[in-house]
Amino acid sequence: MTLSINAAFDGGNIRVVAIDDSGDTRRCDLEIARDHQSDFYQWFYFRAAGLAGKATTFRILNAGQSAYPFGWPGYRTRASTDLAHWPMIDTRYADGVLEFDWPAGGGDLAWFAYFAPYTMEQHARLVARIAARPGVTHRELGQTLDGQAIDYLRIGTGAKQVWLYARQHPGESMAEWWMDGALDWLTSDAAAPLLAAATVHVVPNMNPDGTRRGHLRTNAAGVNLNREWHAPSAERSPEVLCVLAEMDRTGVDFAIDVHGDEAIAANFIAGFEGIPSWTERQGALFTDFGRRLAAHTADFQTEKGYDKAAPGKANLSMSTNQLAERFGAVSVTLEMPFKDHDPNADATYGWSGERSATLGVSCLEVLTGMIGDL
Repeated sequence: MTLSINAAFDGGNIRVVAIDDSGDTRRCDLEIARDHQSDFYQWFYFRAAGLAGKATTFRILNAGQSAYPFGWPGYRTRASTDLAHWPMIDTRYADGVLEFDWPAGGGDLAWFAYFAPYTMEQHARLVARIAARPGVTHRELGQTLDGQAIDYLRIGTGAKQVWLYARQHPGESMAEWWMDGALDWLTSDAAAPLLAAATVHVVPNMNPDGTRRGHLRTNAAGVNLNREWHAPSAERSPEVLCVLAEMDRTGVDFAIDVHGDEAIAANFIAGFEGIPSWTERQGALFTDFGRRLAAHTADFQTEKGYDKAAPGKANLSMSTNQLAERFGAVSVTLEMPFKDHDPNADATYGWSGERSATLGVSCLEVLTGMIGDL
């Protein structure tokens, strides 16, 4: 049976270099395609058909030149035969090549991905589901360079202005899984105390073009949206331009920018240390959020994370720093792993879409408990 590799679908990314079917084990050599007009790449997602009857070894030859090669050691590929369940499979990384195997009896058709995908089709279904619920206002804030909608959802009537936005980096699909869980909770009875105190503004996907194109980190113009918040433009970053305009209209008291991290095997938050207007009160509230979240769920910790910027050295082109400086907000970057949350590991699925959704709920439950302090 002839092996066929295909990534010509929503969110797909892979390029076939060569297929050797001559031995007892079939070998499939692949490359990840770069983001359009960019050198970034790491996200992969493809389908393999004709697998039955012979074991296959997949080799991603250019893994060592990817955006974050230090993320490959200890990483395990996700595989699925039904597009619903994405268990990890054994993965090797050596000499710049990422390898994983599919057994002869594993089924004829399988999908492989860097993380459980959250496609634009899934995004459309999420927006349709949530927009139809009572108390939800949906708007299209603007359009991307490819003409896709920037979807925005508003829930609640309280005075505090809370912003949740995700997937500035489209290959970080766990971010929209987080949104899926957060939005379901926000439209449940459990959210009533938060929504009485706050109006919650949600952009579930900041980068639809990159998502559909199978990019790791950039939009249709090859622009990293999380380096555009100081001066967004219609030509380079209309996604940031329209979202920031709405933030200017509403104000921001608290914000979570949801991401994924390639290397650190844990969930953690990063803040806005180093902004010119930093205050002890802002810093204390940020620290309190992390402390409360770690106490609330075993799927969060505060020991591992990024280095902090020195006073006055914050990069204001990044959203978390820009919002803290611009609005005096308590602004949080949430990072989730492509590997696993090692302090509470799952040997089968690692960190997963389902766990990301559950963490979304945990974050909002913690915010509910401290909303009055903002």
